[in-house]
Amino acid sequence: MPAILPYSDASIDLAAAQLRLGSVVAFATETVYGLGADTFNPEAIAKIYALKRRPQGNPLIAHVVDLSAAKRVSSGWSRRSMKLISACWPGPLTIILPRRPEVPAIAAGGLETIAVRSPRHPLARSLLYACGGAISAPSANRSGGVSPTTAKHVARDYADQSDLMVLDGGPCILGIESTVIDLCESKPVVRRLGAVTIERLSELLGPIEVDMPVEQGASPGSSIRHYAPTREAIIVDHGQLGEILDQSTARGSVAAVVCFATSEVAPPHIRFDMPSDADGYAATIYDALRRADESGCDRIVIERPPHQYGLWSAIHDRLRRATTP
Repeated sequence: MPAILPYSDASIDLAAAQLRLGSVVAFATETVYGLGADTFNPEAIAKIYALKRRPQGNPLIAHVVDLSAAKRVSSGWSRRSMKLISACWPGPLTIILPRRPEVPAIAAGGLETIAVRSPRHPLARSLLYACGGAISAPSANRSGGVSPTTAKHVARDYADQSDLMVLDGGPCILGIESTVIDLCESKPVVRRLGAVTIERLSELLGPIEVDMPVEQGASPGSSIRHYAPTREAIIVDHGQLGEILDQSTARGSVAAVVCFATSEVAPPHIRFDMPSDADGYAATIYDALRRADESGCDRIVIERPPHQYGLWSAIHDRLRRATTP
């Protein structure tokens, strides 16, 4: 089982030393926990891909503490990119820009572009300051699985990795991954929805194109099936929930139901109540999916949230990918 270390000056110094030696360290951000290595160390980056069982064409996000550090891994900074980071950094916004040639290609999935963001979580920022560079980090789960939002989630995913260090920064306050915006085109293009909403980006830059591929591209986490539990999971509208559960009961199967408090769920089915507000839902959905997955159920049934705007758009995206067969 990995070692979980509480956030302290001593644990940050120890983790920074491990990163400089080429090791991989898991750490908290405000979105999800990341599995990080030195961006400029290709052997260390390769360890991330191996640990996650992640296809090497799936790029990583380079985490940086500020604009100066961002410019050491990326180029093409313009007025619109400066406007974005002035409003949204540090925070859950990842920007795709041209990769500087000194950055190993493996850190960017072999692409000429690189995804870069400045996290807001104090633990992540302390680690970046201690390292004095960039830390490339995808979410700290096995590839395609449900992202971790607590240190214990990470430890369970890597129970066979006793030498992995996990820095515990508490539960992630946002709970879903960052928004990814591609600034390599003439018009800004959102490649992944996240906590920085389309509405907010439009306020800053004007019209925003949304183009989320169903195959892996320049944005991390763009596979059609992603963020998914191990058990079969389906998503249904509120009006269908009773019928679906009756069918499960008739077959003698047990469903783990991720639903709102107003929904009726009778034994033997197991309910996992979700907050009705978008912030609360996003912060807890991955934990709920993990608990449902571990409940001993035959399948997971998710009640579709009724709203589509703002942060709900990103939530719907995650649920759609999690329930893709």
